[in-house]
Amino acid sequence: MSTSPQFAAPSSLAVVGSINLDITATAGRLPSPGETVGGGVLRQQPGGKGANQAVAAARLSGTSRMVGAVGQDDAGLGLISAMSGAGVDVQDIARVDAATGTALVLVDSEGENQIVVCPGANGSVSLEGVTFGADEAILCQLEVDQDVVLEAARRATGFFVLNAAPAAPIIPELLERCNLVIVNETEYELIPALRNAPLVAVTYGGDGSAIFVDGERVAEAPAVRVTDIANTIGAGDAFCAALVLALQSGLEYSHALAVANAVGADAVRDASSQPALKPLEHYIEATSSAAQPA
Repeated sequence: MSTSPQFAAPSSLAVVGSINLDITATAGRLPSPGETVGGGVLRQQPGGKGANQAVAAARLSGTSRMVGAVGQDDAGLGLISAMSGAGVDVQDIARVDAATGTALVLVDSEGENQIVVCPGANGSVSLEGVTFGADEAILCQLEVDQDVVLEAARRATGFFVLNAAPAAPIIPELLERCNLVIVNETEYELIPALRNAPLVAVTYGGDGSAIFVDGERVAEAPAVRVTDIANTIGAGDAFCAALVLALQSGLEYSHALAVANAVGADAVRDASSQPALKPLEHYIEATSSAAQPA
C-alpha cells in the first residue's frame, strides 16, 4: 500500500510556530561539560522551527504564511524582513513586549549540533485576529504553547499537520485532530500515543523515512547520501515543508517521502538554518523513480 490521503490540494500553507534569532558558534568539535573549545566562528541568522518551515515552503512553492510573534527589538524587525524577502506573508506576525526568541547553537565540523532555546516572544504567540482559509493547510510545531496549536487544529478545515518537535506529551484532542504528524525516530519513541495515530511520518536520518497508517508501516524512501554536510539545523524543517507540499500535490506516500528526503539532503549542504532550495517540481522530477512501498 502506498497511497496519499484524499485531501483537496489547499490553495495555501500557513505555518503557526516559533521565530528565533540563531546565534551559532562553529568549532572543530563540541565541548564536553566544563570544557572550553577555541577557534570558533560566530554568526547570527534567522531560525526557529516555524520560521524555517515557512521559508522552506515559500522557496519550494513560491508562497507561505507565517503566524508567530517577535519582540519590539531590532532582531524581531530583521527576522520579519528576512521572511518577507523569502516570499513569506508576514502580516500575522505580532510584535510583542518581550525579547525576540533566541537559539544558542554550537555546531561541529561534522554538522552535529547542541542547542539552547530562549523562547522569549514565542511564548506570546496568539491566534487573535488570525483567520484561516477553508482549504488552507496548517503546519504547527511544539515550540509554542500547545494550547495555541490546539486552537489552530480546532479552526482548521483543511489539512492540519503537526511536527511534534521538540518531543512532549500531546494533548489527546490535538492528536485526534491531526491529519498528519511528522517526527524523527527519537520523537516517535518518546511519544507512545503516535503508535496508533492515523497517519505518521518518521525520519530516520541516514536510514531515510517512512509513513505509518494506524501503526502499520505502509511506505518508505531511502535517504539521499550526502558527504558535504555543512549544517543539519533546518534540515528537518525543510523535510516537513516539503512533505506537506508533496502530499498536497497528490503524490503517493513513497514518492512524497522521497521528495522530502531530497529536500532535506539539499538543506544539510547549506550552512543556513533557512537554506536555499530549488522549486518543488525539481525534486518531484528528480525522485520519480526513487520511492518504494514498505
